[in-house]
Amino acid sequence: MHNQLLALSFVVGLSLAGCKPPETANLAPLDVVFTWEGTVRCTTIPPAFKIGGVPASTKTLDFTMRVGGPTGSLQGGGTVAYTGSGDIPAGAFTYLGPCPFGTQSYNFMVRAIDASGTVMARGYATRPFPP
Repeated sequence: MHNQLLALSFVVGLSLAGCKPPETANLAPLDVVFTWEGTVRCTTIPPAFKIGGVPASTKTLDFTMRVGGPTGSLQGGGTVAYTGSGDIPAGAFTYLGPCPFGTQSYNFMVRAIDASGTVMARGYATRPFPP
């Protein structure tokens, strides 16, 4: 019985790992701006962001960082409550920041999510680290 529960937990975990909030058919574009200036290697404190074009119905902003580009290896991210300002301070969420041996490009995807959990807008920004 224990092995069956363990196997079921594993399958459910795999299923949930692929779950994403639903997205509207025509996502509005977000303007995403950030800089690595002042960011130290392997930090847990993300940089500050300026997010433009956020829909009024947005309740949270979801940040995802990948190595390379939007389809690169997932490196972390976080979610912050949207309070009407697109100025997101450094350290607004916790993640494991860039730790390259040389210079590597990192991409942030930001999604604006409404109260029902639907993604309303999405934007990207890519910068090399170290700057």
